[in-house]
Amino acid sequence: MKIIDLSVTLENDAAWAPRYARNSVKHQSHAFGAWVVRWLFGVKKRHLHTGLGWANDTIKLSTHGTTHVDAPWHYAPTSEGRPARTIDEVPLAWCYGPGVRLDMRACPVDRPISTADLEAALAAVGHTLRPGEIVLIQTGNDRLLGSPQYFGQGPGVSAEATRWLCDQGIKLMGIDAWGWDAPLRKQAAEALATDRNDVFWAAHYVGVDKEYCQIERLTNLAALPPHGFTICAFPLKVKRGSAGPARVVAIINE
Repeated sequence: MKIIDLSVTLENDAAWAPRYARNSVKHQSHAFGAWVVRWLFGVKKRHLHTGLGWANDTIKLSTHGTTHVDAPWHYAPTSEGRPARTIDEVPLAWCYGPGVRLDMRACPVDRPISTADLEAALAAVGHTLRPGEIVLIQTGNDRLLGSPQYFGQGPGVSAEATRWLCDQGIKLMGIDAWGWDAPLRKQAAEALATDRNDVFWAAHYVGVDKEYCQIERLTNLAALPPHGFTICAFPLKVKRGSAGPARVVAIINE
């Protein structure tokens, strides 16, 4: 069995991420741990086997700030006419299942990925989608991780294509980019210029009438075959959360 990590590393990203999207990771040393032990319990360095205490870390992040699974609640208060599920309510069965990788790196970056693009990618690998599969969209945008361009480039997936995936029985879909939709600044400019309400965040809003979840900020999809692997994407159980950070992995039985 081979396990392939598809998750980005959670780290302090203030050097390159915009303020609204930053994560904070602070490390506390073993020496600091010795001070904490003394402060809490009165135990001094001479009472510690190594003279040092425990290491610890503190993190501050959005539930969307690293590789994560979006819940239907993220998209809207209701889904399919019912209260939308929060991340602690999402069935775990949706988060584990056979995976399909669709290589969309050749798609133009000036438009979202379409249903025709998905169908062509499936035909190229000779695969027909089945309900319960987990579809991963490879754009190659993870190569930009660590730079400001990561937040503003890439094609994203269209609302039409998202709806089509839902109609095939896909409950969980993912992408190796910051977001599932096309870059938000680009969508915002188009929405303002056209005065339309079906442009900005259009793919996410599919969740209003088609219940589904998405994984954002994946990486390393090039290490996967087109299909024949299993995806495990269990999110943290955040009460009433709109998303949950997840350690997403692919399992390949060799």
